[in-house]
Amino acid sequence: MGDTLEFSDIYQEVKGSWNDGRLRFGRQSVVYKSSKTGKVDSIPAAELSQAQWRRVCLGQGIKLTTSTGHIYKYDGFRDTVTRGMGGRERDEGRDEGRGEDFEKISEYFKAHYKVELSEKELCVKGWNWGTTKFSGPLLSFEVNDSPAFEIPLASVSQCATGKNEVTLEFHQNDEAEVSLMEVRFYVPPGDTATTEEGPEPVEVFRDSVLSKADVIQATGDAVCIFKELQCLTPRGRYDIRIYPSFLHLHGKTFDYKIPYTTVLRLFLLPHKDQRQMFFMISLDPPIKQGQTRYHFLILLFSKEEDLSLSLNMTEEEVEKRYGGKLSKNMSGSLYEMVGRVMKALVNRKITVPGNFLGHSGTQCITCSYKASSGLLYPLERGFVYIHKPPVHLRFEEVSCVNFARGTTTTRSFDFEIETKQGTQFTFSSIEREEYGKLFDFVTAKKLSIKNRGFKEGLKGKDDMLEDSDEDQHDAYLERMKEEGKIREEANDSDDSDGESDESFDPGEEEDDIAEEYDSKASASDSSAEGGDSDREKKKRPAKKAKVVKERKPRKKKPKDSGAPKRPMSAYFLWLNASRESIKAEHPGISITEISKRAGEMWRELGKEQKVEWDGKAEEAKKDYEVAMREYRESGGGSSAPSKKERKKKGGKSDEKNKKGASGGGRERERERTTGNDSFKSREFISSEESSSESDRGKGKRKRKGSDEKEEEVASTPPSSDSGSD
Repeated sequence: MGDTLEFSDIYQEVKGSWNDGRLRFGRQSVVYKSSKTGKVDSIPAAELSQAQWRRVCLGQGIKLTTSTGHIYKYDGFRDTVTRGMGGRERDEGRDEGRGEDFEKISEYFKAHYKVELSEKELCVKGWNWGTTKFSGPLLSFEVNDSPAFEIPLASVSQCATGKNEVTLEFHQNDEAEVSLMEVRFYVPPGDTATTEEGPEPVEVFRDSVLSKADVIQATGDAVCIFKELQCLTPRGRYDIRIYPSFLHLHGKTFDYKIPYTTVLRLFLLPHKDQRQMFFMISLDPPIKQGQTRYHFLILLFSKEEDLSLSLNMTEEEVEKRYGGKLSKNMSGSLYEMVGRVMKALVNRKITVPGNFLGHSGTQCITCSYKASSGLLYPLERGFVYIHKPPVHLRFEEVSCVNFARGTTTTRSFDFEIETKQGTQFTFSSIEREEYGKLFDFVTAKKLSIKNRGFKEGLKGKDDMLEDSDEDQHDAYLERMKEEGKIREEANDSDDSDGESDESFDPGEEEDDIAEEYDSKASASDSSAEGGDSDREKKKRPAKKAKVVKERKPRKKKPKDSGAPKRPMSAYFLWLNASRESIKAEHPGISITEISKRAGEMWRELGKEQKVEWDGKAEEAKKDYEVAMREYRESGGGSSAPSKKERKKKGGKSDEKNKKGASGGGRERERERTTGNDSFKSREFISSEESSSESDRGKGKRKRKGSDEKEEEVASTPPSSDSGSD
């Protein structure tokens, strides 16, 4: 058998709620650490006097009694599961009443503690008549010498008596689903002869309860008083009266009484200005004011403020009670006096900052949390944020951290902490100069960094978090964007010219307009009035606008089923190869969860691991380009000219015809404005237009023709009696 025996998922009842944790039996002590609060209970092995094994609601439980009168109960041991050292479990397939846990613990207690682990059966008859026994901090109600239930007297907040009744009221726990408010006991009256000689049984019962109950009564004098201390939470100035069992905050409006048993931790943290000090007290359960809960009590001190303190006790009493931790007369800085007194009375260590130093040489980082500015302290075992609202995160609670780019400015970044329960804390507006120090600290504490690969690439660069589109906190997203651009370029190169002509073809637009205007021009020549041409000019802009509206709808070219398939990116090649392994690691995982998990795994891969898949993606891309080239050369995708290509070729000749027609019209207009007396019939005008169009088209191709031929094309036939121009 080893030196230690450790069990996980062991529960401890705290004011009506179950807190899980780890229980370890060692040669020197028995240690239980709560997973929720991190509070550690240590029982010296030499003080163990009795151990009982009992069947409880959560399986099997153990009850430990010490020689000093303290009692500890831990439940959650199993019957059919064996747990070895280190919390490992294995199923032995047994269904015994005591289980393997009992055998291991019993042998360990005999070998190392010399204590017999006895079994104790609880009474489950449901009787409400029995006897009460006060055993240390427990009140046990027994039926036929078997305990029916036990009440921790530390949970009692008030005890009241009636004629023959005693009423116990309990402290409430906000986290408990169901809370026990009170219990009433009927105490039979004693004999007349007995009552005349001594107190009533009811009074004896009440005194026994109050001797161990956690009833806060400000009786007697305070050990010491600190006047007008500045308190940040709850806000205000309070007189702090130190009593042997509790702390009393007295303000102008509110009073708070804090038992020392509710204090979890003490922190002494320097302000960034190096002139003030924070003293923080962690509380569980918190103090309440209406619906507000204060889990932390934060005091602010000035380093320059001194105090001379005298305790309201004799030297002998101070030495006997506090064992040299305090003296009757003390002097020094105010924050040192408060910390020294609290450390002695609460019996807790004071946590101070470790070796972390920020960019400015201080032990904290300026940041914002929930729109309030404060200070973040990286400690040796956790993070503390002061002050509104105060936050304490132990490294044991942290699942991972993330360095994110600031949303409002590029001169800062965000530090995100995600707990194992899924809660996320975002500390924003941290100066970018603090990045290197904070990253080194998180790495040294071996905390999981969600975007480690990207941040290590940026570390040490002067242009970190510059205002650039390429500097994003998600490297995988950037790679996907680049691959998307490459695909769009590939799509553009695969599409034929007809698709672009269909969406916008200047030649086609001009051809349609020219044909429409040609018919209008012939109609206007048949009229002798010049108003027709004016109306025609007014209509032309409207026709152009109508044509522009008609070409708005876009028609995409149908996909060519015979074309080679486009290559996959490096990520999708890796995903196809890793999909089965992801399914094997996570049985029953959905398709969306596979994609999400694969994205996280891809981001965590290093550059060396991604080189292989990048090379495969490049080879696939080259093979695709070769296959696409061969496909096009073989006639695939462009075997026959499209309809739009034919229109484009025909549009050039129509454009020339249009220019010729417009030239003839200008010539006739010039003849009418110069007052020519010759009459031209309709047939003559038509023949002239056709000849002028053909001749003018030839004249454009052959500029070396004689002046006489050009004159003949533009003038009227010789048979006309009217002279030419």
